[in-house]
Amino acid sequence: MYVQHFKTITDYCKAIGISSPKHPHFDIRKFEDNMGQVISKMPPFRHEFYSIAIKADGGGKAITGHHTEFPEGVTIFFNSPFQILSWDILPNWSGYYLMISQDFLASSHHFTQLLEDFPFLKIDESIPFEISERDLPDILNIYERIYGEYHSNNEDKFGFIQAYILVLLNQVKRLFNQQVDTKKAEAQIRTADLKLLSRFQKLIKTRFYPEAKLETFANLHSPSYYAQLLSIHPNHLNAVVKSITGKTALNHIHNHILKLAKSELIQTNSSIKEIAYTLHFESPNNFSAFFKKHTGLTPLGYRNQK
Repeated sequence: MYVQHFKTITDYCKAIGISSPKHPHFDIRKFEDNMGQVISKMPPFRHEFYSIAIKADGGGKAITGHHTEFPEGVTIFFNSPFQILSWDILPNWSGYYLMISQDFLASSHHFTQLLEDFPFLKIDESIPFEISERDLPDILNIYERIYGEYHSNNEDKFGFIQAYILVLLNQVKRLFNQQVDTKKAEAQIRTADLKLLSRFQKLIKTRFYPEAKLETFANLHSPSYYAQLLSIHPNHLNAVVKSITGKTALNHIHNHILKLAKSELIQTNSSIKEIAYTLHFESPNNFSAFFKKHTGLTPLGYRNQK
């Protein structure tokens, strides 16, 4: 597939159907001002400048590099030089985007270590991410200040624009790091949940061992019993187990009991009564009812069939 390549901001604006920038090395736009003109479905292309955007609202998505997942809510996203981009958007976007050439960045001492200070602009790390509605006003306020200066007649406006861009980058960095910290926390929670599931599954097995030393009135068929051993609430145990396996804690207990019951019925000569009490049923009738509910056969019928 042929990938278009735009060297300048001016070439890029012309290609996507919007007016030329006021300045060759910097531009800022409101999405809503261009919605009637911009190409809504842009095939893959590259350009040689940086872009930082905030989508406050709108449908569709932009694909940056290999990041195909584009958030539906309020989204900050980046384009880095030579990165492959494409989009398929609805004509209802609102927000801002600014474009900064590498020459513009080189003209200011604020950006001498741009990628070291703001690693989210690196070509392999520029991941679009969603922010909360409460963070939107602060971001929009910075863009509005840049937009106001850009369209003013102030002779020193680019000095202010550079300072505001630095504020914007630091604000984005804070939000980006919060996202990373949240993902790390989620990963830690996931690890803790996996450990909890493993401990739960191990308890089910060991509690049914013939030599297991059980507490008085231990109910090996109840999730609450295992939750107590794990020092957590039964609802939490069930939620964790189900979120990982798709099955409830009770399902896991019942499945293990069924495996043990089938093994006893096939491989031993133990009576139904003996098996029932070995598996901690209150009576043989309870065991038979449980077994038939889950297999469609009575314990004796299953033994004879096998």
